Amino acid sequence: MGSITDVPGIKVGHFTHRRALTGCTVILFESPARAAFDMRGMASGTRQIDSLTPLHVVNEIHAILLTGGSSFGLDAAGGVMRYLEKKGIGFDTGVAKIPIVPSAVLFDLGLGDPKIRPDVKMGYKACLEASTEVQEGSVGAGTGATVGKLLGLKRAMKGGLGTWSIKGPEKVVVGALVVLNAFGDVFDPSTGEQIAGPLDENGKLLNTQQLLKRGVKKEKFGFSLENTTLVVLATNVKLDKIELTKLAQMASLSLGKVISPFGTPFDGDIVFAVSTGEEELPLANVAALAEGAIFEAVKRAIFLADGFKIIPSWRDVFGLDPKA
Repeated sequence: MGSITDVPGIKVGHFTHRRALTGCTVILFESPARAAFDMRGMASGTRQIDSLTPLHVVNEIHAILLTGGSSFGLDAAGGVMRYLEKKGIGFDTGVAKIPIVPSAVLFDLGLGDPKIRPDVKMGYKACLEASTEVQEGSVGAGTGATVGKLLGLKRAMKGGLGTWSIKGPEKVVVGALVVLNAFGDVFDPSTGEQIAGPLDENGKLLNTQQLLKRGVKKEKFGFSLENTTLVVLATNVKLDKIELTKLAQMASLSLGKVISPFGTPFDGDIVFAVSTGEEELPLANVAALAEGAIFEAVKRAIFLADGFKIIPSWRDVFGLDPKA
């Protein structure tokens, strides 16, 4: 089974709060990594992503945090920083080592208890759970994720967290981890079939683009303005910040092939692109591998999601087993 941790030097940890239906996910790097990002949504919540811009003096990161709880959930980054500081990991300023932890949030306050959000303790505990074995589905930052919200949360479907990796020539590996909490619908790239989106009153799958074209307006249903798909794309190919920025942009375009509509005014979509190694491969080749990893991770985020008997999952709607 593929996972982002097939890229050498990466571990993933979750904290999942089942009662509040929220959580956070941390991606830890054994050695300082190079990274960049692409932001396509208009409702993003972030911390320390300024360090990922090509003109920023800091050229390394030590972890990435993806978290529920909207902007409140950014508190969890403090726990990741505390964990790394205890390990002696961080950007050496001469007087202290400062862990660089770019972070991004998704809005999940409408599904569980909105008063409980990821915090410092949850971020720290996620680090303690980090390993190369990655749990998927409704865990970590994907615990409260939902998709297809044009008709409101009561008519949406469950999203989640998925991961996959693809091996390239020689020792090259590209891996993706996706937290899928999109406003739009989700499609299987191998068949073109819609696998998630809003539901009608009888539980039948509807198409958001078609509804929008017919003039259905979001205001009528009063759903949250905050949705988000968060992606961490990692490779052991040596890439600098400018190359990684382009890779993140191309990865966003790949997401647009399987999520529709994508990057809307109601989404906070962000792709992080990370380089951990010294392998050699042209950027275009890496991007091709990345697209395949993203496609599979998106599907797994839907297929493995758990609706907690609150909101329909893919398995609830189609009555199918993704392993069958």
